[in-house]
Amino acid sequence: MQAGVMAQMRRRVVISSTIGNALEWFDFTVFGLFAGVIGKLFFPADNPSSSLLQAFGVFGIAFAVRPLGGLVFGLYADKHGRKAALIIMIMLMAFGTGLLGFLPTYGAIGIAAPLLLLLARLIQGFSAGGEFGSASAMLIEFAPEGRRGYYGAFQMVSQGLAFAMGAAMAYTLGRGLTADDLVSWGWRVPFILGILIGPVGWYLRQKCDESPEFEAYLAEKARTAQPKRKTTLGQLFSEHPRELIASFCLIAAGTAMNYVGLVFLPAYAATELKLPLPDAQLGVLVMSLVIAALEIVFGALSDRVGRRTVMIPALVLYAVLFYVLLQRLAASPSTAHLWQLQALGIVLGALAGPAPAFVTEIFPVGVRSTGTSLIYNFAVMLFGGLAPFINTWLVQATGDKAAPVYYIFFAAAVGVVGLSIYRRPSLPATAAVAQPAQ
Repeated sequence: MQAGVMAQMRRRVVISSTIGNALEWFDFTVFGLFAGVIGKLFFPADNPSSSLLQAFGVFGIAFAVRPLGGLVFGLYADKHGRKAALIIMIMLMAFGTGLLGFLPTYGAIGIAAPLLLLLARLIQGFSAGGEFGSASAMLIEFAPEGRRGYYGAFQMVSQGLAFAMGAAMAYTLGRGLTADDLVSWGWRVPFILGILIGPVGWYLRQKCDESPEFEAYLAEKARTAQPKRKTTLGQLFSEHPRELIASFCLIAAGTAMNYVGLVFLPAYAATELKLPLPDAQLGVLVMSLVIAALEIVFGALSDRVGRRTVMIPALVLYAVLFYVLLQRLAASPSTAHLWQLQALGIVLGALAGPAPAFVTEIFPVGVRSTGTSLIYNFAVMLFGGLAPFINTWLVQATGDKAAPVYYIFFAAAVGVVGLSIYRRPSLPATAAVAQPAQ
């Protein structure tokens, strides 16, 4: 491929990946931003905290199917290509989101309502399961030499844009509608609009070529025609255990901090601290945009100084500052203190920017989508999807409004340990090109 054509295709891949991923993650995450309303409508109870806990339970259970989706779509992407897998996933997400938008509530159909709610979330979870691994692989495999951190960061930028879009819609609806209108129909608007990701995402991803690195892998595989000795999963677990451990620990830490700050915190501030929910959602909107910009900066920085040099200090700093700022918020609840805590998300930019390149490039091409998707979704399921539920339970069980600090400390420790024990194996000269010091 000529240099000019290749540069044009790189831009197209970045644009389609960023917009497509943002639309898909918007559909998946907006549920959390409306968890308080959804809890009242689908899990009515005398205690608002009980309804919220059950809504977060459904939010978390949907993550249980993500490893299955990651496995299925990861294997598919490693066999048939990243492009084909990404097109199927975004259409499936549109279907699950549309189902959510039109569901009758508990008051209309009783127990069937929360069961259908769970079904829609499971469809979304299955679709989202393969998104990170395949999209990240697509981005770094199109990246020029020495710029994988920069290109991979657009995966996280897309997620930041998704939170920003969700928060903007939640804030607009919260400010523009009466409480009755929001409960009656307003909460459905983002899910119904989310159906558009199907045709838009299909168009964007159809216009991209397959990853050149993956095509080269297929050509080499066909040329050598070596007998297959192991399945993809067998090769993954037998030959790459330390890559799996390091990836799991990093994603576990980052996703725990992300979901506590962007999903749990707004509902916690409104339910436990009695602060205005639109103020919390405005904080999510602003910080999501700021984090998205910083992720590109820190992704590019990691290409120069190494991934771990950027990420380990970010983990430690976030945990320490979260402790200080949450203690202040719990002792003296105010919108100003809430926004100070939400502003801590700036530190997450340093963690999230280099992460997609790190967890993707450490796997070889033939198992890259499978390894990244599988480990990413197990980590997100255990440390992210259940984070709102666990932290809500911690506050209720201990009576300590600052109890989430223990969860953040644990997550940060897991991340530091995982990054510290990983050592990049010696690679042949041809394979080591463009690999920064880890």
